[in-house]
Amino acid sequence: MAKTSENDVFRLPGFLSFWTAETVSSFGTQITTLALQVLVVTTLSGTASDVGLVNAARWLPYLLFGLFLGALIDRQRRKPILVATDFARAVALGAIPALWLLGWLTLPAVMAFAALLGALTLFNDAASQSFVPRLAPRAQLVAANARLDQGAAAAQTAGPALAGALVSLMSAPFALIVDAATYLFSAIAIARLKISEPKPAPAARGNLWREIGEGFAWGYRHPKLAPLALSTHGWFVFNAMLGAVFVPFALLELRLSAFDLGLALACAGAAGLAGALLSSRIGARLGAGGAVIACRALMPLALIPIALAPGADADKTLIIAALALGQALFGFALGAVNAHEMGYRQGVTPDALQGRINTTQRSINRAMIVIGAPLGGVLADTIGYRETIWIAVAGFVAVNVFLALSPFRNARHEET
Repeated sequence: MAKTSENDVFRLPGFLSFWTAETVSSFGTQITTLALQVLVVTTLSGTASDVGLVNAARWLPYLLFGLFLGALIDRQRRKPILVATDFARAVALGAIPALWLLGWLTLPAVMAFAALLGALTLFNDAASQSFVPRLAPRAQLVAANARLDQGAAAAQTAGPALAGALVSLMSAPFALIVDAATYLFSAIAIARLKISEPKPAPAARGNLWREIGEGFAWGYRHPKLAPLALSTHGWFVFNAMLGAVFVPFALLELRLSAFDLGLALACAGAAGLAGALLSSRIGARLGAGGAVIACRALMPLALIPIALAPGADADKTLIIAALALGQALFGFALGAVNAHEMGYRQGVTPDALQGRINTTQRSINRAMIVIGAPLGGVLADTIGYRETIWIAVAGFVAVNVFLALSPFRNARHEET
């Protein structure tokens, strides 16, 4: 694969507009991610188990519809799907503060809206990931994904702190209106994007079950893509456990405010941006397989300062510093690894299978959240927050050892 400057991708027709839309909506997503969990814990007086249920509901549509959607996406143009789902997400988010004002906002209602948002995000993500290869040639896919990761990391840097401030000033339900506005912006930006997107040939519209089987079989029989997919599924179980625990741990046990929590989470975004900026250099030195394994090895180390954070009676600055350090290490690893996972998968996958491969594997990843999030919540409420975090540490180590022992350790982007 020819060496390509990351700056070159902004010269590709349509990529800058797409990157802007994705980055702006990423800011909104950061706000919703924090606001929904704070809403459950503070506005609705929920527990870690309740947070786990809401997180699971958000990703349940991936489990129910993901396999079908991948095949359907390959039958459609991607751009109209991106526009329609962004508009629909804006409307859905705007309904939550309306229910709160009417006094009708309950945990089941939040779970229902989380599931609706998850379904719309499933459509949008499937189209988005399959749309990138339409904007960037194979030789520039890693650079394109790195730029998208940098935008997402920038959103993750400022987003949590902004979310914490908005939740403190406006309340958690009304903070969601800001995310609705970002989705409207994204829909308009992509609608204005000028790109010639060919309609799939009628020959591609065969038996839906056969098409699903083709995508599933191709992805899970590939000697290097298969172990990457399987290890990622396991990674999502333990990351979902951590996701259900972290916010209640910070708000209830460590007694931090939403703004304090946002500051700690912002460190993950800042470090994630650094990781995304260095992603190409890491890949050039270690290859796709080495980069993914090395970055994932850093993640369990990042959880140690979080698990060992001082108690609520300690100086608040020390508590925030411990959480911020862990978030920064985790964010750096995540920012550096994603472009290699996505670039390798997109690069080795034929265009006719992009929707099925991307959506099938992403859907199973999110299905793991449906398992891991409630499990993490229940464990946190029964054995404790810190103990559950240590279980996640052990899980991250186990799935990375599996990947390091597989043929994926020799994967290189030149293969694509």
